[in-house]
Order: sequence, then C-alpha cells, then structure tokens
Amino acid sequence: MRILAIADEESAYLWDYFDKSKLKGVDLIISCGDLAPEYLSFLTTLTSIPVLYVHGNHDEKYDRNPPEGCTCIDDRVYVHNGIRILGLGGSMRYSSGKYQYTESQMLARVRRLAFQLFRRRGFDILVTHAPAYQLNDGEDLPHQGFKAFLTLMKKYHPRFFLHGHVHMSYGRKHKRYDRYEDTHVINAFERCIFEYEDEDVGEHL
Repeated sequence: MRILAIADEESAYLWDYFDKSKLKGVDLIISCGDLAPEYLSFLTTLTSIPVLYVHGNHDEKYDRNPPEGCTCIDDRVYVHNGIRILGLGGSMRYSSGKYQYTESQMLARVRRLAFQLFRRRGFDILVTHAPAYQLNDGEDLPHQGFKAFLTLMKKYHPRFFLHGHVHMSYGRKHKRYDRYEDTHVINAFERCIFEYEDEDVGEHL
C-alpha cells in the first residue's frame, strides 16, 4: 500500500500546482493535523483517494468547517484494507486550546481505547499530531512529545508511527525518519510518500 502522509503546512506542489499524476499509485492519504480543512477536502475530491485525519493543536476550525469527504480517526482504531490505524491527535497542553492535553489526559485517552485495541488485536499504524517524548520532539512545552506514545509502541509494536507538529523547517534536529524498536517513525511535515510494505523505508525518504 502506498501512503501519502501530510501535516502542518499545505504543499504548494499538491495544492497550487495540482496534477493527478503526482499522486499516481497512492492508495491512502493520512493527515497528522494542522492543515486547512479545504486542503483535505480538495485532495479527496480531486483524487477520490480516502483521506483520514487527526486533529492538530490549531484545528478548532474543524468544529465549524470539517473536511468534507474525509474521515476523522481520533480516539479509534480504523481499519483500511486490513491495516489497523490508531488515531490520537492534539499536542501537549500549553494553553486553553481544545486539542491540547496533559500527559495524564493523553494516557486516559489511551486507556479508553483498551477494548478497541483488544478487539482489533493491536494496531499497525499510530497516527498522532505530536511526536513521542524525546523522539524527534522539542524541548519547549508546546512541542514536547507524549510518553504515552512510547508505551503504545512498546506494547503493540506497530509498523509505523506517523506524526507532525515539529516542522522540519525548525532546524536539523527534526528529522523525516527515525526508528523506535520495531517501529518506523515518520515526520509527516508538509508531505511524504512511503510504501507500507517497504522494509527499508528509511532509505527511501
């Protein structure tokens, strides 16, 4: 399965200069948050490719204007063509924003997923907005990652962990690819295409 992961910044390559051939072979689009709802609607309408998304910390506008034709996977295990995809949007709480959480609140969200995770026997892709703690995250509170995501990866060994929130334009510290035990970690900033079955995905990003 060929997946386009996107986050944080709308890609001019896709939006301003759109050509269907640029997404040839893409089977699924996953948004890791903080993108204009019109952008997600545009992608699914012009391509007919399914678009899944979680909320970023700046996505309160989705409450008034949700992306049309797209599927929110926050707080659920969504199955697409046999691949189990777990969504947990939002960032570390640094203000009163709706999609911001303390570590304890994120852990509570994870605990509420226990039955879904049991019924689905785990998951294959973890989709979040924020990174995991000390894994491509920032030192400041707004960009600090969650320890709960490390716990999920340790327990369920998903094949992929997709996140956004830390823009690669912030500096060299934030990488496109990393690895945590058995899990390929991808920073979806702007756009990134990868093959789900690729054993050497890090070499091709």
